[in-house]
Amino acid sequence: MAYVITQRCCNDASCVTECPVDCIRPTPDQPEFATTEMLYIDPDTCIDCGACVDACPVEAIFSEDDLTASLARFRDINAAYFERHPLESNFDPIVTPARPPKELGTLRVAIVGAGPAACYAADELLRRCDVEVEMFDRLPTPWGLVRAGVAPDHPGTKTVSGLFESAFRRETLQYYLNVEVGTHISHEELLAHHHAVIYAVGASSDRRLGVPGEDLPGSHSATEFVAWYNGHPDYADRKFDLSGERVVIVGNGNVALDVARVLTVDPDELAKTDIADHALDALRGSNIREVVVLGRRGPLQAAYTSPEFLALTHLKGVDVVVEEADLTLDPGSQALLDDPEVEPSLELKYTLAKEYAAGRRDPANKRIVFRYLVSPTALHGADHVESVEFAHNELVSENGQLVARTTDRSETLDAGLVLRSIGYKGEAIKDLPFDERRAVVPNEHGRVIGEDGVPVPGVYVSGWIKRGPRGVIGSNRTDSEETVEHLLADFTTGKLGVPQADRAALKALIGQRQADLVDREGWKAIDTAEKSAGKASGRPRVKLTTREDLLKAARG
Repeated sequence: MAYVITQRCCNDASCVTECPVDCIRPTPDQPEFATTEMLYIDPDTCIDCGACVDACPVEAIFSEDDLTASLARFRDINAAYFERHPLESNFDPIVTPARPPKELGTLRVAIVGAGPAACYAADELLRRCDVEVEMFDRLPTPWGLVRAGVAPDHPGTKTVSGLFESAFRRETLQYYLNVEVGTHISHEELLAHHHAVIYAVGASSDRRLGVPGEDLPGSHSATEFVAWYNGHPDYADRKFDLSGERVVIVGNGNVALDVARVLTVDPDELAKTDIADHALDALRGSNIREVVVLGRRGPLQAAYTSPEFLALTHLKGVDVVVEEADLTLDPGSQALLDDPEVEPSLELKYTLAKEYAAGRRDPANKRIVFRYLVSPTALHGADHVESVEFAHNELVSENGQLVARTTDRSETLDAGLVLRSIGYKGEAIKDLPFDERRAVVPNEHGRVIGEDGVPVPGVYVSGWIKRGPRGVIGSNRTDSEETVEHLLADFTTGKLGVPQADRAALKALIGQRQADLVDREGWKAIDTAEKSAGKASGRPRVKLTTREDLLKAARG
């Protein structure tokens, strides 16, 4: 019997170092780790010890004997990886990272942001040195996209927050929630109170289509929609027209699949989750019968991961539709698929698409329809979106890469709601340099680089504002470890300034400027209130979705 990594794998690699026989791949030091969809356990080497299960922060690992019907296929998916990548191991000893010398005293670090990248950075600091960490976020709640981005029907993915809760119980980390850097405290003031500042603010805006009609009512970003159904207080009052029968989603990454599921799954199923009450009420009255997901490239190049694509198989009352004609591959894609070294995940994407194309369809079911090799060219409507016009694409080779090029064939599809899901985008941070083209803060391994090409003393970045919006939640762990490693090296070698004021002075300063500060006790009160409300209705929690209600609970 072996253990199996399944769909909700977050790639944080906690399991890798815990495995006593080194049978989990890829590892963070391997090049393929940066692009892998998930991690895999070699069934021939696994000794069934369960160490990886205890280490996994999102409960993604199961004994093969305990796999449910919806996860059973992952037994073969794990094994297939090692057919392509036979396990090789030197059993190199794990090197414990060096700690700064005690005589340097307590390191003080401010972390701006409270999402996964910020939390992994804080966790690494707390493990590595004598440190005081202050974590700032403009919202009254922590966890960032774990709370406001992960789909409500993926509760296992949200369990990573439990890892952070456990690590942050000590007073060495203090919360400054509902505090906005740049409004309640400046960048310079943060530096004056700390040796270093880490910005882990993510990529909060979204990319635009740049086509006529994009600003018509009924056209929104998927970012807004996701924040709305997850109860983000900035989006709780948004309205989305669910009166039509068809929605078009532009883009086919995992966020697009999340949205498609939420729009088509039975609301009674969502009622068991932490979805925002206002969204649940709206979905109960929805007329939507079909969600069409548009991708500009072919089925092999789709941005969604194969585990998320596979999960659609098990939606009740929903047909997944792929047209056979859309699966004809261009020569470059066919060559990629025929390569004996093709990644199993890529092969699985195509196999699943063929299975969906051949599947039986029930006219009584709702539908999620995948269209490939299409790009929107205009949104039409008088005073509201009524249809989407899109061009058909072809894949051509340019500089060794397959790129989508529009043809003269076009098509129009009626739709009353259009959601663009074509990627997140970082925004400039006051007083920090910014790369407008890449939409990131320029940096070298997490050290912020000024316009003169020299590192800015004491200023660091982690997460999407550092590397761009790619990877999953766990990808932030290795990213944050890299940033912290360089921060500690700078501290050890005397490259960081000395704080001019201590943590008591900081608390007094913030107290003067933000009377509605939410600290650890305030967040615990919010958390307790939401979970108590959820317990009464058989849900994980009932989210408070306005700042007023959140602050009231924090004071309670």
